[in-house]
Amino acid sequence: MRTLRTEVAVIGAGTAGMTGYRAAKAGGKQALLIESNVYGTTCARVGCMPSKLLISAADAAHMLHAAADFGVHAGDVRIDGKAVMARVGSERDRFVGFVVESVDAYPAEDKLHGHARFLSPTRLQIDDHTLVEAERFVIATGSTPIVPDEWRAAGSRVIHSDAVFDWEDLPQSVAVAGTGVIGLELGQSLHRLGVRVTIFGRGGSVAQLSDPAVLDVARSAMLDELDVRFKTRVVKVEPHGDGLAITSEDTNGDQQAEHFDYLLSAVGRRPNVHQLGLENTGLQRDHHGIPLFDPQTMQCGDSAIFIAGDANNDRPQLPEAADHGRIAGENAARYPDVQPGLRRTPLAISFTEPQIATMGASYSELCVTHPGRFAVGKVSFENQGRSRVMLQNKGLLRVYAEYQSGRFLGAEMIGPRAENIGHLLAWAVQAGLTVDAMLDMPFYHPVVEEGVRTALRDLAHHLKNAPVHDCPCVDCTPGP
Repeated sequence: MRTLRTEVAVIGAGTAGMTGYRAAKAGGKQALLIESNVYGTTCARVGCMPSKLLISAADAAHMLHAAADFGVHAGDVRIDGKAVMARVGSERDRFVGFVVESVDAYPAEDKLHGHARFLSPTRLQIDDHTLVEAERFVIATGSTPIVPDEWRAAGSRVIHSDAVFDWEDLPQSVAVAGTGVIGLELGQSLHRLGVRVTIFGRGGSVAQLSDPAVLDVARSAMLDELDVRFKTRVVKVEPHGDGLAITSEDTNGDQQAEHFDYLLSAVGRRPNVHQLGLENTGLQRDHHGIPLFDPQTMQCGDSAIFIAGDANNDRPQLPEAADHGRIAGENAARYPDVQPGLRRTPLAISFTEPQIATMGASYSELCVTHPGRFAVGKVSFENQGRSRVMLQNKGLLRVYAEYQSGRFLGAEMIGPRAENIGHLLAWAVQAGLTVDAMLDMPFYHPVVEEGVRTALRDLAHHLKNAPVHDCPCVDCTPGP
């Protein structure tokens, strides 16, 4: 077994790992990038890019069906599942290729393939071929979709989201477990592409929403189009012919057995930290096994070990992973002179229809940090001008600001153009703008953003008429 020595060892070559490696190198340190799987990042291979390819195909199919409402008739719609998945696969491979080209450009001596495991706070073993001795480490091992063991026992027809993008054709039917971002995005896309889809949600959650008023609108919007069974859990999964027999149970205890080609588990992702030998590092870990770390520096305790991206389970999204990696890599290079890095305003977007976005402080967070000290403004998109023009007049935006200062704190919404409005409002939060300053900004006509102005005017009214004893947190408990 050979021994390699380096200043910074980066475990994982995804978005966070590659960014951490480059930051460490830019900091003037010798760095080694260790990867046990293929190069390509979760986003490019099985995440944001292939899912948006599938969503775009679904949107095209949906617009053909919706065209009649505008008086435009396109004739019979035919969906070629093989052609859909062929484009998803080829474009996905193209995105992956860009990432692989980037890794190929790294010096060969900076790359090592194999599974890394800590032997001590300063030593790693890579498979059975290499020992790595390093002064500092960046853990960027990503995450893995969760598939409960009792479901997995039913065989290969129980899948997670990664497997969808390896399909060569669209199936006839899919059951989706989970009403989070992944479950709703993929479930709605498959439905619009002609697949029979049922989505099961253990509670009443919808994507990342926490505002009860927005949640109510979101549930109604999803139910208008999709077969979503809220407060219903999957209790049994068994092989049945070429598919599965899936038994679900609602809150009344009533059970229903149905047949599907596949069960897509979209109940969450688990950080890949459990086979790293972290018990040999001396790091303090939480009940999930994740090392305790400072979210401003990515440093684990006061050690020379930093953790970034999905591995730390803090805002598991690609832009956050890149920021984590940069902060971790820079601090690994400058250790022990560890410094806080730039953490941007939280922004999360779900590409459902209508789109869902949360930005800045969420409603549930404000109920903890600002009870009775924040105002709420709102706008419905049902009668908003541009939304009605586009026949996309569904949704609700709720905006939050601090009493006295008038500082804009955040928002939650479901509605048209949420991906654009989300950026607009996230920038306002990060810039520290007040509601009055936001209302001084230009608004064109007719645009969906006029709905933002309506919500801000409502918010300004509530700020000027602050109740003496009132709290907008009607229900600050976790969603059902």
